[in-house]
Amino acid sequence: MSKVLVIAEHLDGKLNSSTAKTVSAAAALNPEAIDVAVLAADPATVAAQAARIAGVTRVLTVANAANVHAVAQVLAPQVAALAAGYSHVFAPSTTFGKDLLPCVAALLGVNQVSDLMAVEGEHTFKRPIYAGNAVVTVQAPAGQVVVATVRTASWPEAAQGGNAAIEAASVDAALPTHTRYVGLAAGSSDRPDLQSARRVVSGGRGVGSAENFAIVYALADKLGAAVGASRAAVDAGYCPNEMQVGQTGKIIAPELYVAVGISGAIQHLTGIKDAGTIVAINKDAEAPIFEIADIGLVGDLFTLLPELEAALA
Repeated sequence: MSKVLVIAEHLDGKLNSSTAKTVSAAAALNPEAIDVAVLAADPATVAAQAARIAGVTRVLTVANAANVHAVAQVLAPQVAALAAGYSHVFAPSTTFGKDLLPCVAALLGVNQVSDLMAVEGEHTFKRPIYAGNAVVTVQAPAGQVVVATVRTASWPEAAQGGNAAIEAASVDAALPTHTRYVGLAAGSSDRPDLQSARRVVSGGRGVGSAENFAIVYALADKLGAAVGASRAAVDAGYCPNEMQVGQTGKIIAPELYVAVGISGAIQHLTGIKDAGTIVAINKDAEAPIFEIADIGLVGDLFTLLPELEAALA
């Protein structure tokens, strides 16, 4: 029987919803146990949240002052040490997981399975390739630990209601001295996190300028939504690259996705294909985004968005 170790993603004492989605992927293995590891300076608050996820057997806490910031090179030796006795090590395919797990796989001497979207067996998985236009079945070697990032857009959040035991784990791992946390440069926002938000409003090249993006922010605030952008909008300097949605940005699966002034290049569609309802607003009726949209509005976004706002008031 398999035994899975899920690495929890968290920030400022709050467990990211990507962890519950990763637990869903782990549960698809029908494992003997699913343990969640919380690495932090003070993991108690996050551990209590992780313990409430249905299907979790135990929550292992690793308290270390060095873990106050999620630096992959610092976390990886501890995760590799924790991995002893587990058949699988999973983490979400977010910025956090994509940074951490390759280091863990290297320390364990195994190849990583990336963007796991379906479980076919203990060592057999499906993952997307070619910008999501094809799905390949991969077979991990039997007899060695499977290290995999989980495509969170393909999995639902595991239910709440669990009551897992919380245990402090002792980890004997040499931490690097050549890698250290210097600082984090990131925009601050009261809006929901883009990768876990249930509603997202994104703007594209058609918005026209950074100043015009205010109209996108206004609609998002009315909907209680996160704000994203196409690569064209990011490259044009309308907004920072952490807002980019698509193949080279964030892969998301909100319940509602509103694309404003986005033509729908294949790279962008890759990032939103798992969204529940897609609404497209574009003045070009032939834009590719309308081919996948559930609802399409053809017209000038500077006219339509204020009307939508007024209707939501």
